[in-house]
Amino acid sequence: MIDRRGRVRAVIVGDARSLFLPDIQRRGRDRLCGLRLIHSHLAREPLTDDDLTDLALLRFDLVAALGVQEDGTPGMLHIAHLIPDNETEKPWVVLPPQQVQSLDDDFLDFISALEEEFERKRSPRLATDTRDRAILIHVSTLPQSLAQDSMAELHELARSAGLDIVHQIIQRRPLDPRLVMGRGKMQAALITAMQKGAEMLVFDLNLTPSQARSLSEFTDLKILDRTQVILDIFAQHAVTREGKLQVELAQLRYLLPILSIRQAALSRLTGGIGGRGPGETRLEIDRRRARDRIARLEREVEQLGKRRRLRRKTRTDNKTHTIAVVGYTNAGKSTLLNNLTNSDVEAKDFLFATLNPVSRRLRFPREREVIVTDTVGFIRNLPKDLVAAFRTTFEELHEADLLLHIVDASSTDSAEKIETVLDTIRTLELDDKPMVTIFNKIDLCNPDEVAGLVRQYSGIAVSALDRTTFGALLDELESRLFPDDMEKKCVSL
Repeated sequence: MIDRRGRVRAVIVGDARSLFLPDIQRRGRDRLCGLRLIHSHLAREPLTDDDLTDLALLRFDLVAALGVQEDGTPGMLHIAHLIPDNETEKPWVVLPPQQVQSLDDDFLDFISALEEEFERKRSPRLATDTRDRAILIHVSTLPQSLAQDSMAELHELARSAGLDIVHQIIQRRPLDPRLVMGRGKMQAALITAMQKGAEMLVFDLNLTPSQARSLSEFTDLKILDRTQVILDIFAQHAVTREGKLQVELAQLRYLLPILSIRQAALSRLTGGIGGRGPGETRLEIDRRRARDRIARLEREVEQLGKRRRLRRKTRTDNKTHTIAVVGYTNAGKSTLLNNLTNSDVEAKDFLFATLNPVSRRLRFPREREVIVTDTVGFIRNLPKDLVAAFRTTFEELHEADLLLHIVDASSTDSAEKIETVLDTIRTLELDDKPMVTIFNKIDLCNPDEVAGLVRQYSGIAVSALDRTTFGALLDELESRLFPDDMEKKCVSL
């Protein structure tokens, strides 16, 4: 292995079949490694698949195989190097074989031009754009349409987390127990990451500790799964003390099993039988500290939950009715709350923009009022650690007199999202609560489709941005919460 100054960095002796390459210090996730691998082929064969795989995965400047003549003199030289993203399927080019004596190219000029071409082919970005570039990966045996819907949701999650999505990969196959996807496909993903300058791979599933370990050994790219992306979104959007504590608690619960992964950098060698090396000791310390921190956070979250229950008790003593707004994330819950109650709760076109319950007063005629509470949105496969950490938040739903289920009528998979919300409500043991289904964003839909949804689910159609559409919704809420008064009104009429 030779560096760009022509100095020999390593000499490797293999057998007749293979070479065992040492660990290579990388120069950056989106750059070539700065080394050339030059090796001999005793049978004078061209570059093999293993040679090209090493070229791609280790990001060599180039790989060269020198044939050996029967008299021991140098034969033909076979050379291959990586190329930027292009229309061909192969990420490398194999040059025609040539004699060693005919090499006259200036290697430094060649490699400098090659890296400039890599940089030019990558999508341009502003100097102020500090987002991490990511490749999204979905692997399953689901039908193509469902796989694409799941990938679209992962794309929204990644966008909400502040990632720059440069590529997406969908592979239909059973999950690989080690690398999630097939080894060849994973190699192609790593090559694409280098070509597009991606720093991380985001998987549309929850990785097991063994998969996380195998992937970390296979690549030096950052590895994230679906739960980690959701936790990152929660961490970015948490502003209150309670929200920050709940997010940290969920993160620690998720990361605790991963702390048991044995890192290669932590030695386990020590003297004596049954002794523990510094790696084992460090892992035990990390696990113990994490468990202690989890216990402390659980106590603080429970204490804040008691305060929240006291505030709810005050509303109960005053016999004030409460409405809890639930629904799939980004269905327009906060926007509807703002326009119903003339409030200014933060509402963004991002997933999980609202984390902590926000309560506002809604006034009806004859000086009657109710409390409307906006809650965290639901999503497919909501991480169990999040549900456990946010249990005090979900307690607001148990105290509500009525659930207001907000559905994005413009979504192409609204039926699946409705079922996800209903499943979550059943999981939280709230299925005995009365519920009103509201189809939002009707201004973005075909009126006939909206009418069909309303008939199918016995719902009410509104546009959260247009208060003139709230009439039927307000009448329904008043009839549900004040049925006696409505009966008297009907009798007088």
